[in-house]
Amino acid sequence: MRFLMTLAPSVALLAAIPDAAAAQTPSAADAVFAVNNTWMMVATFLVFVMHLGFATLEAGLTQSKNTVNILFKNMGIIAIGLLTYTLVGFNLMYPDEFALGGFLGFTGMGIGTDAAGVTAEYNPGYTYWTDFLFQAMFAATAATIVSGAVAERVKLGSFLLFATIYVMFVYPVVGSWKWGGGWLDALGFYDFAGSTIVHSVGGWAALAGVIFLGPRLGKYVNGEIRPILGHNLPLAVMGMFLLWLGWFGFNGGSVLSADPGLVSFVLVTTSLAAAAGIVGAMATTWVVHRHPDASMVLNGALAGLVGVTAGADVVSVTAAVIIGLVAGVIVVISVETFDRAKLDDPVGAISVHLTCGVWGTLAVGIFSTDHSLLTQLVGVAACGAVAFPAASLIFLVLRGTIGLRVSPEEERRGLDLAEHNMEAYPDYTIFTAR
Repeated sequence: MRFLMTLAPSVALLAAIPDAAAAQTPSAADAVFAVNNTWMMVATFLVFVMHLGFATLEAGLTQSKNTVNILFKNMGIIAIGLLTYTLVGFNLMYPDEFALGGFLGFTGMGIGTDAAGVTAEYNPGYTYWTDFLFQAMFAATAATIVSGAVAERVKLGSFLLFATIYVMFVYPVVGSWKWGGGWLDALGFYDFAGSTIVHSVGGWAALAGVIFLGPRLGKYVNGEIRPILGHNLPLAVMGMFLLWLGWFGFNGGSVLSADPGLVSFVLVTTSLAAAAGIVGAMATTWVVHRHPDASMVLNGALAGLVGVTAGADVVSVTAAVIIGLVAGVIVVISVETFDRAKLDDPVGAISVHLTCGVWGTLAVGIFSTDHSLLTQLVGVAACGAVAFPAASLIFLVLRGTIGLRVSPEEERRGLDLAEHNMEAYPDYTIFTAR
């Protein structure tokens, strides 16, 4: 009897083991949450890689004497984007509630400081921290677009100050209108991954910067357009391929889950649009200039990517090819149009991100039966009506206070030496000759 009494607690403990194991076994919902969150983090890493793509693309398409400056700006922008989005941007772009009819909302300064929000209680697809970091990478991208357009003559301090103000306030407010559930979202405006919210918002700022800076020395002389060639086309092409790789995260991550059907479809439409953009730019330069222009072709790939970004999840495969093909054609026309207007954009950023961003957003209304072309036009116009004047005001104030452009002597010498007192490609022969 005593033996049975001694054995009873052990039997009860063994009987409880299956229940405890069942409690510790992840449910199907937990597994799906983990997979979704993991994909979102991978997509975040891919968007981060885009900053390396922008850095190498811009450096390759500009003069060697400005390489350090280009790389420095791109390093500075990622830091500015992350820190300003932490301080203000995230809660400005995704407020708890809106005022002024869905035009403005703000949850408060800063973000969480502990592990809160790591479960599906925050979102069924990903954690609070994954959400923040993914969106912060997008914010930094908007400022990076401006860097290439104003390259080779903007003061470093002025540019970094512009990027800080623009990413802290302008980008998140405009973004909140659609992605934060503001008035454009209520209107039915559609922008899947940011042809307008990211790319045209950056493009409008790039246009304002080019206007207020003026062209580089020697670009337009006696009514003639004089090409200022980039120093390293292989580096630029490498940048294009890095950006294409990053776009798998940019668009694929915008599904906001690891849904295998939708993610794979988005990656297909994204890649086909890029490929069609290459063909469109190649054909256009071959016909117009009698030879295919490699720099235009790499911008054709980026044009196709920007164009399909607004509707990668809702347009058909055929439509994605058409969108990319048209983007490849119009980016060449746009680059040459801006050049004839004496708006000097060393890397074609305005044409790629603004012109093709607008085209891609309108294309959603053309190729998707669920979205109105008029509504898409309203969204494009509204974002431009805020982004361009805001950027212009910031540049105007900077020009009137601390100055916007380096001196002619500094520009001729190169910003690497003038701004950083170092070179990307130092002449080591002066040391070995001693």
